[in-house]
Amino acid sequence: MKLTKTPKKVKWPKIHYVYIEKIGPFQNTAQKCWMQLKKLVPKIREHNKVTGFHSLYKFEPKMTYRAGVRISAPPKKLPKGLKYEQFPGGKYSKFVMTGSYANLPEACGTVFEMVEKKKIKMSDNFHIENYKNDPDTTPENKLITEILIATE
Repeated sequence: MKLTKTPKKVKWPKIHYVYIEKIGPFQNTAQKCWMQLKKLVPKIREHNKVTGFHSLYKFEPKMTYRAGVRISAPPKKLPKGLKYEQFPGGKYSKFVMTGSYANLPEACGTVFEMVEKKKIKMSDNFHIENYKNDPDTTPENKLITEILIATE
């Protein structure tokens, strides 16, 4: 796993976001969210243009995990079980991990340690994992994930 040590300040744009949400510890919710979402992606694509895959998560007031897709416009004919919002975006500190998604828990732990050490002031917005390439066509060691920490 490769992980950048110095964050880059970025502005995440407003997006149309379709997702599955679960409350509880991420080790219990993340994989379940993605398994449910993956089954629904073909149905989402029937009426909507998918432009990216992202997870959004918060620790407070409850541990909330969302697995979702960015779509190009407000949704049409979504399958049951999905939620939609126009996510407002915001300011973020971006770290980049290269490697298997199995490394994400360790990478995120390291990122939050660096955030604390660098005294980066976090906001109460959702943090984001932005998956830059397709795991079905990209070798595992070449997967790129942006870990975006919500800042003020």
